[in-house]
Amino acid sequence: MSQTKSQKEQNNYYLAPLTMTKTFRTGAIGAYLDEYEKALSEFKQVVELLPDSILPIVIDPHTSDENCRSVQTILSHVVHSGYGYANSIHNLKGPGWTRPIMTFHSTVKEYLTDLNNLFIFTEEVFQELDENELEQLDSSLKIKTGWGQEYDINQMAEHAIVHVLRHRRQLEKIRLQLFEQKGKRH
Repeated sequence: MSQTKSQKEQNNYYLAPLTMTKTFRTGAIGAYLDEYEKALSEFKQVVELLPDSILPIVIDPHTSDENCRSVQTILSHVVHSGYGYANSIHNLKGPGWTRPIMTFHSTVKEYLTDLNNLFIFTEEVFQELDENELEQLDSSLKIKTGWGQEYDINQMAEHAIVHVLRHRRQLEKIRLQLFEQKGKRH
């Protein structure tokens, strides 16, 4: 039975020798940080391709979510939310911190700096944690989210990762739409 092209590519991926060394952090906390760093890195790769000129342009005038009207609001929302997730985790056991106010920038470079600083901050918050604190069944030890759910640290960390992934996908779709619109004008 012959393999499809997709199956051959998948087999090649697993059989190919590793050409670079990847260092993984240890434990569940390390896994969260590795995956969050990866999600932010992929997000930044998409952001780097965006021209500053499109940041304030209203992309979706019909959305009910003010955080998704323009690339600028999306980027500000991702950064602001990321600080919110990390602060919520920190505030479970430490003195109450408040997250920085939402900031709107005019350049992609400023957002890339914010995203780098967000990861550094999140890494510092996770250094304060023990592995046994990640999953909690006791509701009194959970984070009360602004959208009404209760999450333990494990769930909040996973939500933070997927939040970045969803908005990376959204920006990829916006880039594609802009490219298609530009092609139709020529």
